[in-house]
Amino acid sequence: MSDEKVGNRGLTRRAMLESALLGGALAVTAPLLTVTNAIADERSPLNPFVPSFDLDEATLAGLQTRMERGESTSRSITEKYLARIASVDRTGPNLHSIIELNPDALEIADQMDVERKGGKVRGPLHGIPVLIKDNIDTHDRMRTSAGSLALASSMAPRDSFVVERLRAAGAVLLGKTNLSEWANFRSTHSSSGWSGRGGQTRNPYSLDRNSSGSSSGSAAAVAANLCAAAIGSETDGSIVSPASTCGIVGMKPTLGLVSRAGIIPIAHSQDTAGPMARTVEDAAALLTAVAGVDPRDEATAFHKTAPIDYRSALRRDGLKGARLGIVRAKAFGYSGKADPLLEAAIGALRAEGATVVDPVVLDHLGEYDNDELLVLLYEFKADLNKYLAGLAPDNPRTLKDLIAFNERNRDREMPYFGQELFLQAEEKGPLTSKEYVDALAKCRDLSRAKGIDAVMDKNKLDALVAITGGPAWFIDLVNGDSYTGSDSTSAAVAGYPHITVPTGFIQGLPIGLSFFGRPWSEATLFRLAYGYEQATKARRTPLFRPRAIEL
Repeated sequence: MSDEKVGNRGLTRRAMLESALLGGALAVTAPLLTVTNAIADERSPLNPFVPSFDLDEATLAGLQTRMERGESTSRSITEKYLARIASVDRTGPNLHSIIELNPDALEIADQMDVERKGGKVRGPLHGIPVLIKDNIDTHDRMRTSAGSLALASSMAPRDSFVVERLRAAGAVLLGKTNLSEWANFRSTHSSSGWSGRGGQTRNPYSLDRNSSGSSSGSAAAVAANLCAAAIGSETDGSIVSPASTCGIVGMKPTLGLVSRAGIIPIAHSQDTAGPMARTVEDAAALLTAVAGVDPRDEATAFHKTAPIDYRSALRRDGLKGARLGIVRAKAFGYSGKADPLLEAAIGALRAEGATVVDPVVLDHLGEYDNDELLVLLYEFKADLNKYLAGLAPDNPRTLKDLIAFNERNRDREMPYFGQELFLQAEEKGPLTSKEYVDALAKCRDLSRAKGIDAVMDKNKLDALVAITGGPAWFIDLVNGDSYTGSDSTSAAVAGYPHITVPTGFIQGLPIGLSFFGRPWSEATLFRLAYGYEQATKARRTPLFRPRAIEL
């Protein structure tokens, strides 16, 4: 579920696993729905090539208010997002952020409207169009393929737990988002946001730039106002990095807060789904909906607290009295261009009443990169083989089958990069192997007790703060991605929560600020991120410029 650090010393997984493409035909297995209430043919005054949009920057609460007042229905809102997708994702800027639309979306919206008329409103997601990443199972007429042609016809045998929760909350499943194929765990030189099935996702702030990944389509679609919110997934950076690069909010929860059942895996020790939205409040509402104990996922049993509505943690003065540790950008490999944004963020934190400990040292960064990669390789083989074995027999049933499929279809599946990680994973033994057991123990020890826990205990911190990542890199089919830094690995390997919120721009390219800390501290992180968001209001609507400019 990710595309982050897992390389040799000096070479991160994001550097290994991300390369970028400008082209890539969009292959969509479900046709666009007929839209009867289309967007007016009116151009944005800021970018004459992009239609203006009635729902730009719409929030969940704002959409609910429209429906409560009778100004909109779930159907009319869904139709507007479908028309927006037609004008921005399939034509015009051609973001390629959506891999498939749900042919049942309007029917679901109609059902939610009937319930509302009857006096039943399920909650903040009732009638709200939401997109989900194409590695999350839906037992409906959509496929779940991880972007791969090998699973282009795969119909999930049942809904994932996340989708079950979304349906129960009344969300309208609008479609599946494009992603870095196999969550960017196929090649050491892959392109973030590229999949054989969906082509290359582009960054809505600058169409010549990458949207990062692997939740590339979810981030780009939310940023471009193609949906109200979306679900992504992360193993190490796949939510927070594209969220930062696309100027939105992304939350990677504690491992076990959200069930992994029905999500195409990379590694059970790090995988999790999480919310991606334009505001902290919307991310909090979405996480509230999808969190919960699931008998199909033993990790969820470790969540000891009762279910809560994370929106209750949000306060305008959420930073007041907080004690925050600043992890300096150079620790994560950023260029100096990020420094002014960090300094401005520190100023805002202090102005809002936080005590800032600057800097703090997060020990052992980089010391477990090789071990993380080993863990992911072992777990990928075991976990993916288990997932594939549960699919219909006309699909590949093992990692070995996938490797053979890719070789047979090299011209379509491997026109730009190969499957080196597939091959490395296939060579690994069982999860009882000493190499795996030792690597996993080292990762947990250095990232948890001797990493995040140690620095927070020493400095009596509520959270750690850092720039999430560098700006989006050019789409470069020949050379691949240009790594610009990431702060994701420590929280990802530890299985601890991590939220990113927009903090500013570098020559028109968004950058996020991260808050991360102890397990099960989502409410604290939401409170801090909300206080920062409300104080800075850094998000700006993308203009789909052909190239980055200085704003």
